[in-house]
Amino acid sequence: MTAELATRWWPRVWPAPARQLPAALRADEVDRHAVRLVAIGVRASLHPFGALPKLLETGDLVVINDAATLPGSLFGTTAAGEPIELRLSGPIEGTRLDGVLFGGGDWRTRTEERAAPPAVAVGDELRLGTLVARVAVVAGRRVALDVACDEDLIWRGIYGVGAPVQYAHRREPLALWSVQTAYAARPWAAEMPSAGRALPGEVLLGLRRAGIEIATLTHAAGLSSTGDPALDRGLPWPERYDIPERTAGAIRRAKRVIAVGTTVVRALEASGGEAGQGIARLKLDAAYRPQVVDGLISGLHVPGESHHELLRAFASRDQLARGIALAAANGLSAHELGDAMLIVPA
Repeated sequence: MTAELATRWWPRVWPAPARQLPAALRADEVDRHAVRLVAIGVRASLHPFGALPKLLETGDLVVINDAATLPGSLFGTTAAGEPIELRLSGPIEGTRLDGVLFGGGDWRTRTEERAAPPAVAVGDELRLGTLVARVAVVAGRRVALDVACDEDLIWRGIYGVGAPVQYAHRREPLALWSVQTAYAARPWAAEMPSAGRALPGEVLLGLRRAGIEIATLTHAAGLSSTGDPALDRGLPWPERYDIPERTAGAIRRAKRVIAVGTTVVRALEASGGEAGQGIARLKLDAAYRPQVVDGLISGLHVPGESHHELLRAFASRDQLARGIALAAANGLSAHELGDAMLIVPA
């Protein structure tokens, strides 16, 4: 049955057993103002994202990740002239860049199919646009580079020649502005904290009017894929976070804490909801029992994807299957910049 027919004939609320439902989702980008939201609780229901204030309760706290997305895709060459791409994997630390190397090719080729990078060794010189760097650490495709210039020139160089990490699903490359949330602040994210993409000012205002508080933290969202299956199995890697005292206080007052994105979950669970900076190392899966976060807004992820296992920390396999089935029946997209899912306590 096509998504069009499914939308016409199948109900928008699904109480049926998960094993009876389809799970095929689109894989294209959705305009951030057209994002739809599958809410999962006792039942699964479908809403425009703008209905979020009506799906939460007075006294809830929504926590957002205000990390801005870096232009973290940097093309260049080795000293021998071999083409490379460095994808930053985290924030810029002084004159050091941490990331993953790729060989020849560009965003039109899926990450998983990109050529492996040329071999590099500690001390090798790499050129990334106007930046000249030397390899300080190498572990397979993962590298740390020391750039030979002042810190302010690094930022000029990266923003001068870098681009956001791209997705092969798209016909045209993504502009940097298109992968920022409406509340982006410090440039810490290697890829967009995309769960907050559909939270424009009017939705945030609607939450406040409904008596739902909003608080921020900054979490260095990392890469979603490295092109190396062995590296991908270790994702997400340890990531930096910074939680303001105001946010910690709001958590203590909250009726329920709703995280916008798994990066927010990792920061809050790693910190115990306390203020301060730290490194999130924990892995979320079906066995994990959240201690701080009660509910989650996330993209759509199907069984077999690593992010699907993260969602299992908040919902059962059957609950997620019902939600995915409803999304599939109504033509929703599981693209990185697609539609969304809300998981709230029953």
